Amino acid sequence: MPRNASPTTLTLNQIGAFCSEWTESTLQEACQLVTDGTHDSPKEASKGFPLVTGKCIKGGRLSVDAAYLISEADHKKVISRSRAIKGDLLFANIGNSAGEVCLINEKVDISIKNLALFRPSKKLDGIFLLAYLRSRRVQDYIRNTIIGSAQPFIGLGTLRGFPVPLPPITEQRAIAHILGTLDDKIELNRKTNETLEAMAKALFKSWFVDFDPVRAKAEGRPTGLPVEISDLFPDSFEDSELGEIPSGWETGRLEEILEIDPPRQLRRGSISPYLEMKGVPTSGHSAVDVIGREFSSGSKFRNGDTLLARITPCLENGKTAFVDFLKDGETGWGSTEFIVMCGRREEVNPFAYYLARSEAFRNKAIQNMVGSSGRQRVPSDAVSGFTLPLPPEEILVKFGLLANDLMRGISANADQSVILSKIRDALLPKLISGEIRIPDAEKMLEEVGV
Repeated sequence: MPRNASPTTLTLNQIGAFCSEWTESTLQEACQLVTDGTHDSPKEASKGFPLVTGKCIKGGRLSVDAAYLISEADHKKVISRSRAIKGDLLFANIGNSAGEVCLINEKVDISIKNLALFRPSKKLDGIFLLAYLRSRRVQDYIRNTIIGSAQPFIGLGTLRGFPVPLPPITEQRAIAHILGTLDDKIELNRKTNETLEAMAKALFKSWFVDFDPVRAKAEGRPTGLPVEISDLFPDSFEDSELGEIPSGWETGRLEEILEIDPPRQLRRGSISPYLEMKGVPTSGHSAVDVIGREFSSGSKFRNGDTLLARITPCLENGKTAFVDFLKDGETGWGSTEFIVMCGRREEVNPFAYYLARSEAFRNKAIQNMVGSSGRQRVPSDAVSGFTLPLPPEEILVKFGLLANDLMRGISANADQSVILSKIRDALLPKLISGEIRIPDAEKMLEEVGV
């Protein structure tokens, strides 16, 4: 559809194939309410109510962690225009997040900015609508509908006229159940991975930052660790240039136990796994969207390496990955803005990753950034010269073995979620077109153990 065409001229068939037995409707007709939030910029407050924008929506989920707080007076002003309630859908129609959509599945007290709000009627299931709007076909169309480059925008009028398929409500709910089951499993994997990551980070902090086993032994308390691990730690502290450290540990530079930007061989022009900066997570270690690309120039890495984003704002945002997605002996490559870190022994690789995730290390890296405003980056020698208490090798190895078990669980869950996402994305258009019926889809879920 041309950008200046009337939104009422768009039909389902212009987006893709849909079951001919179903009624075609629009968001305006199928929803009780289609409106939007404020376009003003209320002042940030030290306490108050979250102001939710498009950056708070990702992967079909709403997270108020990315919102800032506004005063009660501003909150009341915003919700007098549009108040979001449980069961509503929020759709980013302004800004770089345009097209992101989520369903509010719990009671909230939020304000919304630069978001459209859809409140389904009784003839439209909210989860079905969410799946439809997140489907590849619809998202592709939305991207082609966006106007403006500096400030991407989809008008409320266009959204009101946006076509929606209306199967019988029982069929909508059945489709929603199937897709929701997949989403629930993906979400469970995500939460499980958050827990596993937190466990490994807590172990790192306990051993190498707070020195809990040493402190416990110095105070005559049990360390809570197996004897063979507890015996690796001393039972006293000594003074150092970095303050109090475990007795027998030395202070030194990071390069004494890790390699920074180690040499890796990759033939120019060869097709090799490539990782863009956008595929590096801000939390968790699993990278996404690795593709084959002809090597030209960039950082080179192997399994077991840690990739630390050196440039602003990626460093401040926490972009860090652990490479575990290559074949044995394979070399991948990526942005020149990666600092590559690895242990001088393979077992020390997890220590490198969790050090890169630690608060003290990241703060020091940020403090050492150089360059012009907006293009600052931390030099590799600032990382290699990072000073820290150097644990004995046997402790580094023991931590690596324990952390590696947790990281393998994280990777397995992440890999499963990728497969489930592909199944979900493949099922939706087939269910909507009528190519696959509900019983067949349910059988497919049974076959993948969901």
